[in-house]
This record gives sequence, C-alpha cells and structure tokens, in this order.
Amino acid sequence: QVQLVESGGGLVQPGGSLRLSCAASEKILDHYGIGWFRQAPGKEREGVSCISIGEGTTYYVDSVKGRFTISRDNAKNTVYLQMNALKPEDTGVYYCARVDLWYGTRWLEAPYDSWGQGTQVTVSS
Repeated sequence: QVQLVESGGGLVQPGGSLRLSCAASEKILDHYGIGWFRQAPGKEREGVSCISIGEGTTYYVDSVKGRFTISRDNAKNTVYLQMNALKPEDTGVYYCARVDLWYGTRWLEAPYDSWGQGTQVTVSS
C-alpha cells in the first residue's frame, strides 16, 4: 500500500501563506485521486480539496476556493496544497489521502485507503 508523508505545516499569521507537500512512497498512478483533509481541535475531519492524478481535475470546498490551489508533480510523486490568505479558521492538522479510483464530483464520499500522518497548520497572530 502506498505510504504518504505530509510536510510544510507551521505557524503563520493571518493573511500569510504556506505550501503543503504530500509525498508518495511509490508512483502515483493516473487513476488515483489525492485529497487534502483537515481536522481542527474538537471538530470532525473535513475535506479541503482533491485532484485527479491523470487529468489534473481539481475540486475545492467553498471555504477555500480562491485561496487554496492543489497541484501535482507526477515525476516527483508529490501533490501540493498552496494556501494563501490564511485565516484562523484554517487552523488544524492537514492530511493527504489516496483513493484508488477517481470519483470526480463525489470526491468527498470516496473510500480513501491510504493516509499520511498529518502536518499541523496554525494561523494566529
């Protein structure tokens, strides 16, 4: 099973930026989807964004549209999440996960089967 490792989290002031990376231990195949999720203290985990590895199709939840950008570098087996104009409500542990088949618009319902360990993002002044 593919192993995923997130990096790039940290402490940033409101309005700042961070770029998260999700590195896979093996080649990420065209039919995969890679999603980013986050969990704030005391809250349930929520989806943030997803990308299809083959075509690069992307989806975002409304709360991050226009601020976050998901991308992939297939040669490096890595998916990125560029986060701009960060807000305190973006604080949480960010996870990436793989689904073995692209679900398109139903990406939030997909059965992600490989998860990283998470990276902490804290937005605070």
